[in-house]
Amino acid sequence: MVAPSKRVPSGKRNDSTKAFKSSKKSFKKTKDDVAARSEAMALQLEEVPDFPRGGGSSLSKKEREKIHEEVDAEFDADERVAKRSKGGKPKKRNTSDVDELGSLFDGGLTGKRPRYANKITIKNISAGMKLLGVVTEVNQKDIVVSLPGGLRGLVRASEALDFTDFGTEDDENELLRDIFSVGQLVPCIVLQLDDDKKEAGKRKIWLSLRLSLLHKGFSLDSFQPGMVVTANVKSVEDHGYILQFGMPSITGFIKKSHEGTRELKTGQLIQGVVTNIDKERKIVSLSSDPDSVAKCVTKDLSGMSFDLLIPGMMVNARVQSALENGLLLGFLMYFTGTVDLFHLQNPLCNKSWKDEYNPTKMVNARILFIDPSTRAVGLTLNPHLVGNKAPPLHVSSGDIFDEAKVVRVDKSGLLLELPSKPVSTPAYVSTYDAAEDEVKKLEKKFKEGSRIRVRVLGLKQIEGLAIGTLKESAFEGPAFTHSDVKPGMVTKAKVISVDTFGAIVQFPGGLKAMCPLQHMSEFEVRKPRKKFKVGAELIFRVLGCKSKRITVTCKKTLVKSKLPILSSYADATEGLVTHGWITKIEKNGCFVRFYNGVQGFVARFELGLEPGSDPASVFHIGEVVKCRVTSAVHGTRRINLSFMMKPTSVSEDDSIKLGSIVSGVIDSITPQAVTVHVKSKGLLKGTIFAEHLADHHDQANLMISLLRPGFELDKLLVIDIEGNNLALSSKYSLIKFAEELPSDLSQLQPNSVVHGYVCNLIENGCFVRFLGRLTGFAPRSKAIDEPRADLSESFFVGQSVRANIVDVNQEKSRVTLSLKQSSCASVDASFVEEYFLTDEKISNLQSSGVTESECSWVEKFSIGSLIKGTVQDKNDLGLVVNFDNINNVLVGGTSLENGSVVQAVVLDISRAERLVDLSLRPELINSSAKEVSNSQSKKKRKRGISKELEIHQRVSAVVEIVKEQYLILSIPEHNYSIGYAAVSDYNTQKLPVKQFSTGQSVVASVEALQNPLTSGRLLLLLDSVSGSSETSSKRAKKKTNCEVGSVVQAEITEIKPFEVRVNFGQSFRGRIHITEVVNDVGTNEEPFAKFRVGQSVSARVVAKPCHTDNKKSKLWELSVKPAILRDSGELTEVREQLEFVSGERVCGYVYKVDKEWVWLAISRNVTARIFILDTACEARELEEFEGRFPIGKAVSGYVLTYNKEKKTVRLVQRPLLNIQKSIGNDGGPKKDKLDSSIPGDDATLFIHEGDILGGRISKILPGVGGPRVQIGPYVFGRVHFTEINDSWVSNPLDGLHEGQFVKCKVLEISNSSKGTLQIELSLRTSLDGMSSDHLSEASSNNKLIISLSLSLDSSINLVMICRVSVCKRFERIEDLTPDMGIEGYVKNTMSKGCFIMLSRTLDAKVLLSNLSDTFVKDPENEFPVGKLVTGRVLNVEPLSKRVEVTLKKGNAGGPPKSESYDLKQFHVGDIISGRIKRVEAYGLFIEIDQTGMVGLCHKSQLSDDHIEDIHARYEAGESLDEEKRRISLGMKSSYFVNGDDEKAEPFSEEKANEANMECDPINESESGVLTAVGDFGFQETNSGTSLAIAQVESRASILPLEVDLDDIEEADLDKNQNQKLQGADKDEKSKRRERQKDKEEREKKIQAAEGRLLENHAPESADEFEKMVRSSPNSSFVWIKYMAFMLSLADIEKARSIAERALRTINIREEEEKLNIWVAYFNLENEHGSPPEEAVKKVFERARQYCDPKKVYNALLGVYERTEQYKLADKLLDEMIKKFKQSCKVWLRKIQSYLKLDEENIQSVVNRALLCLPRHKHIKFISQTAILEFKCGVADRGRSLFERVLREYPKRTDLWSVYLDQEIRLGEVDVIRSLFERAISLSLPPKKMKFLFKKFLEYEKSAGDEERVEYVKQRAMEYADSTLA
Repeated sequence: MVAPSKRVPSGKRNDSTKAFKSSKKSFKKTKDDVAARSEAMALQLEEVPDFPRGGGSSLSKKEREKIHEEVDAEFDADERVAKRSKGGKPKKRNTSDVDELGSLFDGGLTGKRPRYANKITIKNISAGMKLLGVVTEVNQKDIVVSLPGGLRGLVRASEALDFTDFGTEDDENELLRDIFSVGQLVPCIVLQLDDDKKEAGKRKIWLSLRLSLLHKGFSLDSFQPGMVVTANVKSVEDHGYILQFGMPSITGFIKKSHEGTRELKTGQLIQGVVTNIDKERKIVSLSSDPDSVAKCVTKDLSGMSFDLLIPGMMVNARVQSALENGLLLGFLMYFTGTVDLFHLQNPLCNKSWKDEYNPTKMVNARILFIDPSTRAVGLTLNPHLVGNKAPPLHVSSGDIFDEAKVVRVDKSGLLLELPSKPVSTPAYVSTYDAAEDEVKKLEKKFKEGSRIRVRVLGLKQIEGLAIGTLKESAFEGPAFTHSDVKPGMVTKAKVISVDTFGAIVQFPGGLKAMCPLQHMSEFEVRKPRKKFKVGAELIFRVLGCKSKRITVTCKKTLVKSKLPILSSYADATEGLVTHGWITKIEKNGCFVRFYNGVQGFVARFELGLEPGSDPASVFHIGEVVKCRVTSAVHGTRRINLSFMMKPTSVSEDDSIKLGSIVSGVIDSITPQAVTVHVKSKGLLKGTIFAEHLADHHDQANLMISLLRPGFELDKLLVIDIEGNNLALSSKYSLIKFAEELPSDLSQLQPNSVVHGYVCNLIENGCFVRFLGRLTGFAPRSKAIDEPRADLSESFFVGQSVRANIVDVNQEKSRVTLSLKQSSCASVDASFVEEYFLTDEKISNLQSSGVTESECSWVEKFSIGSLIKGTVQDKNDLGLVVNFDNINNVLVGGTSLENGSVVQAVVLDISRAERLVDLSLRPELINSSAKEVSNSQSKKKRKRGISKELEIHQRVSAVVEIVKEQYLILSIPEHNYSIGYAAVSDYNTQKLPVKQFSTGQSVVASVEALQNPLTSGRLLLLLDSVSGSSETSSKRAKKKTNCEVGSVVQAEITEIKPFEVRVNFGQSFRGRIHITEVVNDVGTNEEPFAKFRVGQSVSARVVAKPCHTDNKKSKLWELSVKPAILRDSGELTEVREQLEFVSGERVCGYVYKVDKEWVWLAISRNVTARIFILDTACEARELEEFEGRFPIGKAVSGYVLTYNKEKKTVRLVQRPLLNIQKSIGNDGGPKKDKLDSSIPGDDATLFIHEGDILGGRISKILPGVGGPRVQIGPYVFGRVHFTEINDSWVSNPLDGLHEGQFVKCKVLEISNSSKGTLQIELSLRTSLDGMSSDHLSEASSNNKLIISLSLSLDSSINLVMICRVSVCKRFERIEDLTPDMGIEGYVKNTMSKGCFIMLSRTLDAKVLLSNLSDTFVKDPENEFPVGKLVTGRVLNVEPLSKRVEVTLKKGNAGGPPKSESYDLKQFHVGDIISGRIKRVEAYGLFIEIDQTGMVGLCHKSQLSDDHIEDIHARYEAGESLDEEKRRISLGMKSSYFVNGDDEKAEPFSEEKANEANMECDPINESESGVLTAVGDFGFQETNSGTSLAIAQVESRASILPLEVDLDDIEEADLDKNQNQKLQGADKDEKSKRRERQKDKEEREKKIQAAEGRLLENHAPESADEFEKMVRSSPNSSFVWIKYMAFMLSLADIEKARSIAERALRTINIREEEEKLNIWVAYFNLENEHGSPPEEAVKKVFERARQYCDPKKVYNALLGVYERTEQYKLADKLLDEMIKKFKQSCKVWLRKIQSYLKLDEENIQSVVNRALLCLPRHKHIKFISQTAILEFKCGVADRGRSLFERVLREYPKRTDLWSVYLDQEIRLGEVDVIRSLFERAISLSLPPKKMKFLFKKFLEYEKSAGDEERVEYVKQRAMEYADSTLA
């Protein structure tokens, strides 16, 4: 009976289980209940004496009665108080309630039987008590164990094991999970009980699993074989596990099992059965077999004490009496224990449960708990616990069942049956939980069998019981238990207390939750008690429920939020929008928390703030925010968030992509990078690394120190995109050439120069990156001109460089670059231009905080102007000059004294340094003075300069000032104009700079005139930097205009794969196309190999720029072809070819290759393409299509079509035949306006019958449709099923797949009825043109000649000529003649026959009767479509084109059947030829040529000489046609003396084919009835031999049934023949006479034999066999012969039906006869079953039901052994051992099988057998095993077995005799004599000794040693004398 719960003042029940919750109505005060006495009920125990073997109780009888009276009085007082509080009358105490006392004391020592069973409650549990529990939770630091009575205990990690000397502390967290599992039964001991500080009235039960406490009092003598003990795995060894029992001196060991059991881990708690106890070494061996452990019962031992009882121990118990709430059981002779109602065998027992337990009934019980203090023992009969498994629970807390069935009504509650699945679950409802109000009598309100509604409150794991409630309030609240509480749940709750940390609220179901202070309101709460009033009902939302602590929030935004909640990291998906609250604010962003402790981070960029603002000033901790998940990594529990709801995707903004120019505002700055907000449709984040702020390294470092948040950057290049983050660059070199920067491998062209930046440096080279992740590698040899220089000193990461593309490997995606200045020099002044632009930016940044007046001084100066000033001071840099209204301006570049007035020319202005460079050179001053004198002339002068100085003009200049990064130059030839030139280049920034001096003359080219982009400076490019070699300024002058046909001098500026960019004339730009370089395109020389950047070449202008070109990119067309340059006249126009004729050969260069086409450049504007299948006909070449056409390769082809509008030519690479059609633009027979011409027209242009083409299989049609092959872009052909392979193979489609390239030949082109074109193709390699070129002529003639020189003893050289002919296809019906052998594929099969394909044009018909020699049951299954068949032509009708074929083997390729099997054609003495079909020990079976007949040549007739080994001399398949031999009787050479027979026929081709044919050998059987069926008639001849010969052949292998091979007496025949042949060496005349006489005698004997055959007629038909079985229905021999006859006719089903008939017909008493039929049936299915294993198994299962199973098993084992199916035999033996484990014969068969297979572990089998076999069979088994070892195995093992048995039975003379016989058989004399000496030394009775002496004497006599004989006699006499004395 279950004790009801007790109420506590807090309004919640004090319950021991973790799931028992109060089920009162919400917010109502509680009252005491009578049923609250559950925790104070006493558990009674029967009288157990203090000392089992004597002694009395420690209390007297009066003392014990006094204790009972005190307890009863206290109980009455409590009951009266409870009744008064309810206002009721005092009720008389019911004696049946005494069982609810809460103490376990020895109340039965008075001699009375206890009335109640013991139960464990929270009140009576005490330290030291041992209990059986089940693990319910395994945590990191503790284990939760469910105890009896629904209690819950905790085990600390330190108390789980006795030893902790393995693993580390870090591993301890995972250690418990590895060695304990949920649901595991564990014995435990109570350490202590603590009061729960958090909830009054609750006590924590601390347990220990340490075996040292559980096994206290154990010793080595306590362990007994067969006893179940608990142990810990201490260590894992190679062969087993070392165990620990909690006793330091005793260890255990378990062997590792090889049967697939799970591996044990160190520390694991296991149970095992004691198998062996080594008391010397104190080692206990265990077996951990779960079945053995579960079934093992503790034996009654005389020394068993109370301390040795362990929870979980299973005992045999006897029912002593039935108590009111359980049973009283006696066990282990003198112990007693009780079983309460919930631990009976049937948990759902009704009121009549006592009827099932009569006194003296024996039951199996398991110990549930032991209380050493009161010596109380609790038992359980629960079937799951008895089976050593925890009871399963199929319900969970909070489940509601509407149809629960009332099983039993007790005074304390109801027992219900919950309809759970898969099985029902018992549940108990206490009186307290039965209704809202008190129920006085439950029997009246609830009837057994009624259905009620119940809700599960909690679970008792160890009892498998659910605790329920029927109160209506339990069904109302949404959250009744902690498992009902879900994050995000909105519910009402009542405030019950408020404190400084928050408020405690209670749900309607009674659960309590906490609302933290920051969640009490949207804003900060300073006085929480004013905000929340105790007793107020508010709406809350659950934030989380962790470790049964519920947290809620009252923030309105969260409570009313309709957005989805985020309660786990797995729910965080990209794009999810939800509410959260801020928990922490940092500079880099904010941390936001969600439900259930989930936390995410919002980066600063995703906060949506203005650039530069502080997050702490905008947000506050605790603020509810709406955020969006941007990314989540579930493994690392990282969630990235954003406060911006609309995701800013780069893909949405079309303007932002790789290479685009954007602008942005600086958000934050670090020393390494600058973060900016990119201006776009959305708000995007961009990052500029410090090295990307400028091309010059020094300027970049200065820029990052001057930039501030909020500063706007206008021109930024997107160089990479990572998600929504942009990598930006402010490098001018990249921005200026943004359109030319590559982002993909395909955009890179060899020999082109591209701008990029260094991304990484290694010792072997330099990595250069372009846009995106496109990266190239410059090896050390190509990175710098100086080979010994260090790369780290030549380049730096982030440096702007110009890279020359050396090579692009598309397959490996590798780009090889060159960074050498010689190949990558700048061709413009962008490097110095960027310097001045950046310098201007820096000066603007520096002056951003300075007033305008301070910066106005710059406006007073202009470069090249003439100014006056006074020298104020002199220093190292120069002079400080004071100008009008400008003070303290530092002027460099002059040298005068203080106070003097100077007039100078401004050379340079530096705003950042407040520095102006002046020059006092008279030339410069005079030039400037002329400009000042006349302002108009100044304008004219500027116009003059602009006219004189042109872009790319080469000039001579003089160095005026040398700066660190640039030179200030003057150009004397052009009025001393001031110019600026860089001293270094992109790739040489870090390299040593060439030294310049003032006044030095240099050569430079003008690259930029004065304009705002150049800050008003004239920019030059030094020749020393660009690498140009021209020095003459005159050569730099070009023509000011350009005309078509004129020859110009052009300078190469860039080399691309298909064109060269040049500059010529006066700022003209042009290109030289790859087709305009050489006259003959077909040459292998690279056209641009001789060109390099900067080279000057002579070229002729051939065309003007296209009008569609941009003004900036107008390119003139130039040509450097020698033929065009040789033309002396001025050409007005050079036209390219725009007309092409079909078949014309043209050449071009490959510029693009895709999967289907190769594209060529024919001329400047005309392109061509070649289809993949038109490039080759060999499949291997087509597979390497892309590799055969590298970019830039010169390729030629023949024009097929031309599209004038698109200027596209379609080419093929093979010549077109007989086509003279012009398809150009001037008209002709045919014009192809569009390239997508009709497939038929396209095909007829160049495809003809007989052409060899390359093809690709596009589809393989089902059945015999064959493959569909593509041979053009729109042209497809069909390959007939017979045209796939040269030879006739079973499945010609093997090896073919869609997309495969093939070589094919066009057989026929025709038009279908629909007007479409049909092309027939062939894949046969034997056709003309299909074979490879390297084959010899012999192969083309279909002959292969092989010469073999065989070195024989007679030194004969043989030459064999084999003709390998290709299988012919009959295309015409005239090629077929009757009786011709043919092959073909089945095309269609019907019930009347089938059609076969002989070739692509011929089909043949096969009638049903001609399909096979045997009956065809299902033609469609036996002759499926596509099957290869061989047959013979029966009839040909040329007019109707009908061909009829037969597939019968007997008729195929030979004479008619009647003629083939006519025995009359043979006569005795005929000499015929044949081949050996099978070799047997008694002779040869020979198949006669040209027939299907088989003859037997007996062993005695093989040769005149005796043959020892017939198998060594003859082999199956050997041809006997070179020497004619006598088949029916003999092959002796004396039979072939006639001269007519001496010559052998020439070795014909047909006979050679026959000789190569193989036959299936007939398996020779060894023993068993089944041999008769296994091989009787199983051998089939080609098409059925005559019955007599077939039976002769079949019977030859039926030895066990003793079937006569023939009725002729061969023994006498052989004897007579030998006598007749003794005179074979006589003269010729006498030999002939003897042969004639022999012939006559043989004729007589044959006639006699035929007569006997007629008398004893052998059945030759089914009717005759039917007569025999009717006459002898119980003869298994007749039935088996009948089956064999049917098998000889290949009728398997008929043979099966005969076996079934035999089993039905044979009398049931004839067990042996029936067994013979079953064995024959086994063999039948083993040979012909489908599949054999399954078929035999079905028959075997049937046989076991009708016959002795052991005999059936042995018979099937014999079948498997004879057919050498050792795996099946071994499997069957294992099954036999399990079934007949006490059979000695079965074990011996197992030993014999192991010895045959040379298995090693025979000893283990012997040990297993000795354990299983009865004792009286041990001698037989050991002796027989030893004999087998002597015969088949190892003799030493046999000796050890004999020695073993003789040690126990030394007087068994039969064992000595067998032992001696085996040794005598081996023949080791010394061993034999020593064994005899041992035997005769025994003291045995005289009769036995006489036997041994006699055996010894016989052995010595056989050995022939007289001395030893005398010695034995002497020993015998001595024994006799000693016996008589």
